[in-house]
Amino acid sequence: MKTSLKMTLGAVLWTAMVLQPSSLLAQGSLTPPGPPAPTMKTLQQVEPRVPIFSAPFTISQPGSYYLTTNLTVSGGNAITIAANGVTLDLNGFTISSTANPASGTAVLISGGLQDITIQNGHIRGGVTNNGSGFFSGPGFWYGIYYSGSDLQNVRVSGVSVSGCQYDGIYVGDGASTTVENCVVRTVGSSGIVANTIRGCVALDCGYSAIYGGQVSDSRGQSVGSSYGLYAATTALNCYGSSGNSFGLSATTAQNCCGISSNSYGLYAYTAQNCYGYSSSSYGLYAYNAQNCYGYSYSYYGLYAERTAIGCSGSSGSGYGLYAFATAIGCYGVSSSGTGLYAGRTAIGCYGESSGGPSGLYAQNAAFCTGFRSGGRAIEATIANGCWAGAGTNLITYKYNMP
Repeated sequence: MKTSLKMTLGAVLWTAMVLQPSSLLAQGSLTPPGPPAPTMKTLQQVEPRVPIFSAPFTISQPGSYYLTTNLTVSGGNAITIAANGVTLDLNGFTISSTANPASGTAVLISGGLQDITIQNGHIRGGVTNNGSGFFSGPGFWYGIYYSGSDLQNVRVSGVSVSGCQYDGIYVGDGASTTVENCVVRTVGSSGIVANTIRGCVALDCGYSAIYGGQVSDSRGQSVGSSYGLYAATTALNCYGSSGNSFGLSATTAQNCCGISSNSYGLYAYTAQNCYGYSSSSYGLYAYNAQNCYGYSYSYYGLYAERTAIGCSGSSGSGYGLYAFATAIGCYGVSSSGTGLYAGRTAIGCYGESSGGPSGLYAQNAAFCTGFRSGGRAIEATIANGCWAGAGTNLITYKYNMP
């Protein structure tokens, strides 16, 4: 029975193959349609950027360029960018110059260009500061610089510059120039100049160390006669110091510190959570100050053109804290000047002076405390709920005060 069934199935299959061969055999021609196509990528496909092997080198076409080695020139410019739409990757290498005295620019950008990116590398010269603010030595005049009309859409990122006769990174403060995560040290003029500056450090600069529109998370030190750090609009989480000018200056300063030997430590229209120090001028000067501290050895510790809220100020011989209009919840101390002065109103404040006119002065004082051993603790026209810790009071009209 089984044998008969196998024979029957075999006959059926044989019949199907004979009667319908076209459905069982392979279809189509076996002839190849053409020669085999290449499977390897071209060098341009693998690395579409243009290599730079030597300097001087001029970039005259848009595209992406990269260094393949360290570059050294004996004078003049190393790389010149003369086209829009250029990305220059220093690729971790260093551009240097042996020119003595210094000359030329490491990366020069022609004026009026746009869409330029320079990133990831080093520019090094041998210019040094002799300790008195005089810079000299071999290297470049400028690290990254432009000449001519303003640039647009320019970004410099991850570049370090040192030992230049003049500016470190200067791309102008136009609306669309950005420098981020860069370091500049020992340059005879400006450290970093751009509209937006983020996460940068510029130290030992002969002029403004950091100068921009919006500056954040940055630190600048000028050893000359200009700003440690300047922000035309906002400075956030920044530090600036200067020997002979403003330590830090901004329209709005938040979480910042400014230090100066001979000028304003920190200057701002609005200062919040800031600290300022000066040896011979205002420690911190603001139109409105909140939660700030200022110290001066011989002048105003903290000066508020309008209002001081939750602030502290101290001085060796000037006003500890001075508020032209209102001081609220503030503290001021001075060795030989008035501890706390409020031109209009002081509320919940404390003022102390060791040898100045008074511990606390205000036209209207409410819930304040003054301390001045052997002198006027509180000087006010109207006082309400105030207390003299030590000394006497000079009050034209007192209300609810012992």
